Amino acid sequence: MPAIPDSFHDLFEKATFAHVVTMQPDGRPHTTPVWVDYDTEDNRLLVNTERHRRKARNVDENPAVSVSMTDPDDPYRFLSVTGVVEETTTEGARQHADELAQRYIDDDYPSEIQTERLLLRIRPDDIYHN
Repeated sequence: MPAIPDSFHDLFEKATFAHVVTMQPDGRPHTTPVWVDYDTEDNRLLVNTERHRRKARNVDENPAVSVSMTDPDDPYRFLSVTGVVEETTTEGARQHADELAQRYIDDDYPSEIQTERLLLRIRPDDIYHN
């Protein structure tokens, strides 16, 4: 299984927005901009969402996803990952949302949680970068 190259780990230390593509039940793709993180020890991309969101419902049906991000400091430098959501968990999800909020907006998580926070743990199967 491929790992995110060390030279791209900096993308997960700054406010890099990613676009996550999931598949809807009718087969059409659904794309959502998200905050993104990376678990270097487990080689998993992390996307935090709520249970009621379309992407969470989609991965319950079909765990195949694609994640693409562009370096906010260099729009010609990108990382794209195709993989599978191996795990959807609530464990640590709320705390993770707060940690991401500090990175992205330098504040506490701003939105009221309507359902329950989920952490999507994505196993990279293919990695493309430039």
